[in-house]
Amino acid sequence: MAKQKSVFFCQNCGHEEGKWLGQCPACKEWNTFVEEVQKAKDKPSAAAIRKSAEAVSLNAVSAMEDERVSVGFAEFDRVLGGGMVTGSLVLVGGDPGIGKSTILLQVCRNLSEKGLKVLYISGEESTKQIKLRANRIGDFSDGFLLFCETSLEAIRETIRVQNPDVVVVDSVQTVYCEEISSAPGSVSQVREAAHSLMQIAKQDSVTIFLVGHVTKDGSVAGPRVLEHIVDTVLYFEGDSHGMYRLLRSVKNRFGSTNEIGVFEMLREGLREVKNPSEFLLNGRPVNASGSIVACAMEGTRPMLLEIQALVSKTAFGMPRRTADGIDYNRVNLLLAVMEKRMGIPLSSYDAYINVAGGIKMNEPASDLGVVMAVYSSFRDKALPDDMMVFGEVGLSGEIRAVPMPEQRVIEAKKIGFTTCVLPKGSMRTLKNIEGIKLIGISSLREVAGLI
Repeated sequence: MAKQKSVFFCQNCGHEEGKWLGQCPACKEWNTFVEEVQKAKDKPSAAAIRKSAEAVSLNAVSAMEDERVSVGFAEFDRVLGGGMVTGSLVLVGGDPGIGKSTILLQVCRNLSEKGLKVLYISGEESTKQIKLRANRIGDFSDGFLLFCETSLEAIRETIRVQNPDVVVVDSVQTVYCEEISSAPGSVSQVREAAHSLMQIAKQDSVTIFLVGHVTKDGSVAGPRVLEHIVDTVLYFEGDSHGMYRLLRSVKNRFGSTNEIGVFEMLREGLREVKNPSEFLLNGRPVNASGSIVACAMEGTRPMLLEIQALVSKTAFGMPRRTADGIDYNRVNLLLAVMEKRMGIPLSSYDAYINVAGGIKMNEPASDLGVVMAVYSSFRDKALPDDMMVFGEVGLSGEIRAVPMPEQRVIEAKKIGFTTCVLPKGSMRTLKNIEGIKLIGISSLREVAGLI
């Protein structure tokens, strides 16, 4: 009879210890260890190991780029790195109600219409509930199969019998293995389910999408060890009360992790936004002070975003600083540089910075946009509505060059902007672009002449 032993797992990072510890030595978090009772599995014989293991030559392995399959959404394909890779294991995480199940249901519909056999496994909803949601999306082909089950053994047997091309498991936290005594969603259960599904994906060349819940801090629950097992980790972001959604890649073994996809939430499902710059600038105020359009790069895609600033005289000894959509510490640094290099007494003024649309700008190229928005609000003078800016600001007040300036200028011209303010260092690498005026600046002292 197999012996039982107790091990302790960190719920945050999945680190394993033989005894309970107050602090995890891997992630340094406190009180995250939980006890799990495991059965010792019989070790395979040496003959079985030799029979299953087989070394092959790397040159004999066939890996063609055309093995990628489009999921029917250009935005989704962009985040995946050009399409769905056969035999990959993809984890999709996001807040409750953000639209994870809806977009995967739409992906299943697109794939089944192409003739692929799709199996949708749900551990949270019944077939009737899924049918009600599917009626809003549209008609489904006969190649789309539903299976409501939480037992890992039943799921593996159904995949073996049906032999589908694509499998969606919603969600992985509801799947449980009967051989493990812990509750569904625990570290042991999630790890066993992920490992078992990974073996199916690699051995049978089945593409599997896993839906993962998230914790309060936004990371995938159950724990982070789940992210190490899968090939691709996608996060579905956005305000649940808003209309737009962002699909962002955090880990991707088959593509870039800098690409994002933009979707709009409608009654009939999610619709991809092919021109996010125009979508995010919709409703921008005209002839208003403290407003400027800056350009940020998300992978290879330029995105134009509106930066708003409000500067007002403070009523207290300590001025208040608020930043939404941009790094708070970066804003404090830029305000200090403006006060030192431009002679503006911002220490006596409250400053509120906001990136309209709810998108977060973490790129240094947005520095010049923040500076010009703050200066425009301080002087209470509006910047030209047809002006777009980008550039990094140094501590000496210099404007530094940023990568891919040509893509940013072309995007501004496509939207309809006629003036672009950029670092002088970036103008050297730019070709002659007709239809837009380029203004190169090298220091913050030149900003005052633009307003």
